Amino acid sequence: MSITKKVAHKAEAAKGGVKKTVGRATGDRSLEAEGRADQVKGDTKQAGAKLKDAFKH
Repeated sequence: MSITKKVAHKAEAAKGGVKKTVGRATGDRSLEAEGRADQVKGDTKQAGAKLKDAFKH
């Protein structure tokens, strides 16, 4: 897995965390849910990349 993709996955998870926090702070449940979804998506991609790397070596 390229370093660029790893950074992109981590950034997606971080973006989701920010959305979730802002949604929680403003009481916007849809933004909070969207942030949670983005965070899970980024975390899942990171886990998949780690798994690929583990079998690659």
